[in-house]
Amino acid sequence: MHTVDPADYHDIVQVADPQLSPDGERVAFVRKIPKDDESYEATVYVVPLGGDEPTQFTVSEGVDSQPRWSPDGSHLAFVSTRGADDDRPQLWLLPTDGGEARQITSVVGGVAGLEWSPDGSRVLFTQASTADDRAEGRDFAVDPDYEPETPDPRVIDRLVYRAHQRYADGRRNHIYTLEVESALEQGSITETAGDNDALERLTNGDVDYTGATWGDDETVYYARKLGEEPDDSIESEILAHDLETGEVEQVTETTGWATMLAATTDGRVAYPWVPKDGFTLRQTELKVYDRTAGTETTVTDSIDRTLSFDGGIEWEPDEETLYFATPDEGASALWSAPGDGSEDPTTVYGEGVTLEGFSVGENAIASVQSEWDHPGDVFASTRGGNEVTRLTRVNADYLEDRAVAQPEELRYESEQGPVQGWLLTPPDFDPDETYPLVVEIHGGPHTRWTTSGTMWHEFQSLAAAGYAVFWCNPRGSTGYGEAHAAAIERDWGDVTLTDVLAGVDLACEREYVDEDEQYVTGGSFGGFMTAWTVGQTDRFRAAVSQRGVYDFTSFYGSTDAFKLVEGDYGITPWEDPEHLWAHSPVAHVPDVTTPTLLIHADQDYRTPANTAELFYLGLKKHGVDTRMVRYPREGHELSRSGEPAHVVDRLERIVRWFDGYSDYTDASPALERGPNEGLTAGKEGETNEGGDDASEGDDAPTENDEETSA
Repeated sequence: MHTVDPADYHDIVQVADPQLSPDGERVAFVRKIPKDDESYEATVYVVPLGGDEPTQFTVSEGVDSQPRWSPDGSHLAFVSTRGADDDRPQLWLLPTDGGEARQITSVVGGVAGLEWSPDGSRVLFTQASTADDRAEGRDFAVDPDYEPETPDPRVIDRLVYRAHQRYADGRRNHIYTLEVESALEQGSITETAGDNDALERLTNGDVDYTGATWGDDETVYYARKLGEEPDDSIESEILAHDLETGEVEQVTETTGWATMLAATTDGRVAYPWVPKDGFTLRQTELKVYDRTAGTETTVTDSIDRTLSFDGGIEWEPDEETLYFATPDEGASALWSAPGDGSEDPTTVYGEGVTLEGFSVGENAIASVQSEWDHPGDVFASTRGGNEVTRLTRVNADYLEDRAVAQPEELRYESEQGPVQGWLLTPPDFDPDETYPLVVEIHGGPHTRWTTSGTMWHEFQSLAAAGYAVFWCNPRGSTGYGEAHAAAIERDWGDVTLTDVLAGVDLACEREYVDEDEQYVTGGSFGGFMTAWTVGQTDRFRAAVSQRGVYDFTSFYGSTDAFKLVEGDYGITPWEDPEHLWAHSPVAHVPDVTTPTLLIHADQDYRTPANTAELFYLGLKKHGVDTRMVRYPREGHELSRSGEPAHVVDRLERIVRWFDGYSDYTDASPALERGPNEGLTAGKEGETNEGGDDASEGDDAPTENDEETSA
C-alpha cells in the first residue's frame, strides 16, 4: 500500500459549495482537481439524496463555480471561465431537464455572489469595475478579447489599494440584477458594449458594495462601509434597495471585518456584528433586524463561540429558523436558532468534522465535510442533524491504495490553562522505533485547526515522510470561547509559544518521539510564530517559516489587514514603535541559530514579502543557514489553492529542508544540493529562469511584481 506524498496533490479531488435542489432530491456541488501543473479543472456535479452515484452536470472546460438552482428547479445557474479569461468568469444557465448551457453575461468585471430572486425572474450578482468601465458600458457587455491596460505609472490614492493578488486600479464592487427571460430572448449579449437591456446596475460611485442578497422579489439588501475613509473603517450600513421605486433606505448599521447578509421576504435581515472596542479579539455575533417591528435580536448571545464566515448564514425555507456555523474546539458545529431569538441555538451536528459549506432545504441539509480519514465529501442529513448520509466518495480510488494514519487527540495543561492538540504518527508506525517530530503552528491568529480540512494532505505527507506531527490550538485560537481567543492581546509570540511548547513537551514524553530531533513550521501567523520561536529557543533543528509577518511596522504599512495590528495590539507604529519592534521576530534575529527556510509568494498582499526580505537579510548577515523561496504568480492562498506544481513544490521543499538536518535520513542539507535536486519541479542543476519553478533567494534573482487573518 502506498503512503501519501506531496505529489499526490494532483490526484486529490476537492468538493465545495453544496446546493440542495428546491425539491430536496438532489445536491449540486463543485468538483475540483488539478488539470496540470498550472491550472485546475472544476465542474458541477449533481448527486441524488437517494444514494445513486453523482453525475457530471457541466462540461469539463474552464473553472465552474457557484451552482445555484432556480426556485422552480428548471435551471441551474453557475459561473464559469470556459472560453474566457480567468479574470472574467461569466454567468451561464443550464436547463436541468437536458440541453446545452448558455452564456448569459459577458461583463468586464466577471460575476460573483450569484443569487436567484424568490420568483426566479432575476439573478443578482456583483462585479468589480472601474468608473471608465461603467461610463463605457463594459460592465454590461464587453468583447471577450478586451484586455484593460495596466496603469503605467500606477497612481495610488486609496488607503487599501491591493488585495487578493491584485491591485484595485480603480475597480469597485457594484451590484447588478439580470432579467433572465429577457437575457435568454436577447441571445448573444457579447457584441455591443452597453447594449444589454437585461442588466441593471443598482449601485454606483467610488465605493464598494458587499453582501448582496434578496429579500422579496422587489427588494435587494447590501452593505457599504461608513466613514470619511471607508478603507480605514470597520463600520458598515446595511441598505434596502426597492427595485420598483429605486429608493434606498438604511436598515441598520454593523461593525466587523466583512458583511454577509441573509434576508427574508417579510423584511428580516440577518448579519454579523462584533463590538467595535477590541474588535479583532472579540467574537462575531449573529444579529437579526426586523424592519417591521424595528427590533434587533442577537441570535448567538447565549453561546460562547464566534460566527464562521466559511459556512455563511441561511434561513430555512419557512424563514423562521436560521442556520449558521461556528468553530467548536478542534471541529466545526452547525447550529440552528429561531430568528426571533426566542430560544437558544441548538447544535445540528459537529463531532469531529470540518464543515466547509452547507445548504438548507425543506426536509434536509446538504454539507461538505472532511474528517481525519478523507479530505472532503458531500453529506446530507435531516434538518435536525439525524440520519447523516455520505453522498459521495470522490477520493475512494485514491484512498483505497493509501495508508492514512489517524491522529491521536491530546488534551493537556499549559501554565495558562487547557489546550487541545493532536499527534500524528507515520502510517507504518512501530512503537519500538523512534521518530523525529514536526511541530505545525496555524495561521490567523484567530482561527483554529482540526484533524482534516485544508491541512489533511500536508499532515499526512509529513507523517508518511517519517515524521511524527504535532499541532494544537493555542491561545488566540477560535472555537474555545472569547477569553481563549483574546488571551494574546498585545503579545502574539510568548503567549502562543507557551501553549505550543507545553504540547511539544508532552509529545516528547512518548518514547517513540526523539526529543533531540524537533522541527517547526507554519504559515501566515504560523510563519510569524515559527520565526518568533527560533528567536526564543534553539530546541529545533530546523525551521520553515511560510508567508509570515516578521516586522509589525513594515507589515502595518504594506498589508491590506493593518486593522489586525490595531485591534490585537491596540496601537499604531507611531504610538508605540518600541512595543511593536520588541514583539517582531526581526528584533530577535541576533539570537537565531536554527537553520531557517523562508517561503513566500510574490503577490501576497496579506503578508507582503517585504518583511520576509528583512528577516532573510538579517539571518544571512548573522550567519544562519537560510534560503528564501519565492513563488511567482501566487498570493496568500498558495498552500491551499496555488498552481498545483507550486503546491507540491512547497511541501516537497519543507520535507527536503527538514531531511537535510535529520539523522534519520541520508539527505544532505538543501544548501549543499542543487536548487531542485530531489524535487518534482526539476532535476539537479536546473535553474529557475521562467517556467513554473520557484525562485530560491540565494540561487536566482527574483522580481516583486492576499475572515481577515495573517
